Amino acid sequence: MNKQQNILIIGAGLCGSLLALRMGQRGYKVSVYEKRPDLRQVNLDSGRSINLAFSDRGNKAIKLVGIEDKVKALCIPMNGRMLHDIEGNTVFAPYSGREHEHINSISRGALNALLLDEAEKHQNVSIYFNKKCKSVNFEKTTALFQDYETKNEFIEDADVIIATDGAGSIMRQSYYLGKKFLFSFSQDYLTHGYKELSIFPTENGDYKTYKNALHIWGRDSFMLIALPNLDGSFTVTLFLSYDDGAYNFNNLTTKERVIEFFRKYFKDALELMPNVVDDFFKNPTSPLGTVKCSPWHYKGNTLLMGDAAHAIVPFYGQGMNASFEDVVEFDKVLDTYKGDWETVFKTYEASRKKDTDAIADLAIDNFHEMKGHVNNAIFREKRNLEMALEKQFPNDYSSKYSLVTFNEAIGYQEAMLRGRAQDKAILNMLNDGTLNLKDDLKIILEKVKKETEAILEDDRIAGLK
Repeated sequence: MNKQQNILIIGAGLCGSLLALRMGQRGYKVSVYEKRPDLRQVNLDSGRSINLAFSDRGNKAIKLVGIEDKVKALCIPMNGRMLHDIEGNTVFAPYSGREHEHINSISRGALNALLLDEAEKHQNVSIYFNKKCKSVNFEKTTALFQDYETKNEFIEDADVIIATDGAGSIMRQSYYLGKKFLFSFSQDYLTHGYKELSIFPTENGDYKTYKNALHIWGRDSFMLIALPNLDGSFTVTLFLSYDDGAYNFNNLTTKERVIEFFRKYFKDALELMPNVVDDFFKNPTSPLGTVKCSPWHYKGNTLLMGDAAHAIVPFYGQGMNASFEDVVEFDKVLDTYKGDWETVFKTYEASRKKDTDAIADLAIDNFHEMKGHVNNAIFREKRNLEMALEKQFPNDYSSKYSLVTFNEAIGYQEAMLRGRAQDKAILNMLNDGTLNLKDDLKIILEKVKKETEAILEDDRIAGLK
């Protein structure tokens, strides 16, 4: 490939800025157009989560571009879930039986700003803000933009256009509306939405509750979570139905009713959040949806990447990590095929889509686990057993969560299939009484392995693998 080819990237969010940095490192001439103002110069409040869970798959991409130490400085390790019951009692549930494995809370804005700074260090990378993409002509490889300030419209052409413009992607819309080729698209919303709240630091700037955990108040049909920030605060997110239940977003319309709801279900959180009413009515309620589509590309001209191709709900903490891993997998294909873009795009999608479909499904699974299953006795029994197996046999056993989150060498689909089989094996044996937790862990491990392989074989025969 001619490294001086012009690459146009639509969207300067996390995926777009990382891709711009990597393509700049590779020597391509990169132009990035972003509809929002430069977040390094203005405070953007769009209702999006201000902090995210950053883990091994995402860090794989950060290592690729050589800024691991700079990103690590933005991270707060979270070693497990702190589960809060309705009375305010807490139980800490580690993410892994291996002590070194943890996820991190990281500021979306700080990470995005760092990636933009690093990308702009390359003279062959240019980033333009306040430029809204209105449509993409994927046959001519051009994009129509409008400048927010002047309202002038202009067309940019390129050798290749890559859209990293999120779940509402304009290029994906152009694919769909263009009707020039067979394009499949689905967008499925949960009945729940989410609202950002906050726990402020103490007057001394300390954390009001345990810092190194993802806090969860699971209440079966809804939940509250909290992630720590570097300034001593926590970003709190309420996940609640729009319409269903005695309390929902559509009927929490007064200060008194909001306080009543929090006092009934989250009383220990309420004690930490004197600002809850102000936050509740100031911050937007946003939807939660999954986007799947195919193909991600049109010939060798255009490609969808990140949320533009596969937006997911946030309950596995893998949205950003999956988009970052997109860049890693795309980079591998660029190394392998140095001929034409069409081959690169086809090969990339063929190897990647099965994994992004898998993590989308897993994120829905984890939604139900976090809001309800974590409080179920047999689930906790299974989880405690898995932690013991990981601790005693760190090289021989990984839970589904560990396979997805900490085993970045395997794809999401493989992690999903094996993880689900393991879950089924353990739960079946616990329910049937054929697994004695008082047995030697080595015996238990062999039983779990044998039953897991039997389930995987049944899946293979049924064509599920």
